[in-house]
Amino acid sequence: MDKEFLKDLLKVLNSSSFTKFELKTKDFELKVEKEATKVVSPEVVNQETASVGEFKTEKILPPAEDVETPEEKLHVIKSPLVGTFYRAPAPGAPPFVEEGDIVSPGQVLCIIEALKVMNEIESDVRGKVVKILVENGQPVEYGQPLFLIDTNV
Repeated sequence: MDKEFLKDLLKVLNSSSFTKFELKTKDFELKVEKEATKVVSPEVVNQETASVGEFKTEKILPPAEDVETPEEKLHVIKSPLVGTFYRAPAPGAPPFVEEGDIVSPGQVLCIIEALKVMNEIESDVRGKVVKILVENGQPVEYGQPLFLIDTNV
């Protein structure tokens, strides 16, 4: 199945009112379900891919929003896709970021593996990582909050 075809198909499905979609061929099956609530498209900031073993890496800027809390205003980094969350580039390697770290725009925060593609999730703001909301190796959903970042640093 052509990667560009899949990207185009997912864009069309995301902008449509369909909540379920299935595509079956003799050697491929795709099932997509989305919530009937607001869906925000992720922005792909770098479509160049680099080979990492048998995987490919794509840099993706996740959808984000700001959340007001009584103490401070926090920026939420959300998952731009469904997959498995990894805090480090490899097993046994140090995590990309820890709570309390200061991050810059473009800095890699984590990897989400989806369909054997390792997608680097980057920060889109400068600030302090207040909370990491997902455990290493945990499955994540599209739009799920991953990090809380204090931009008032």
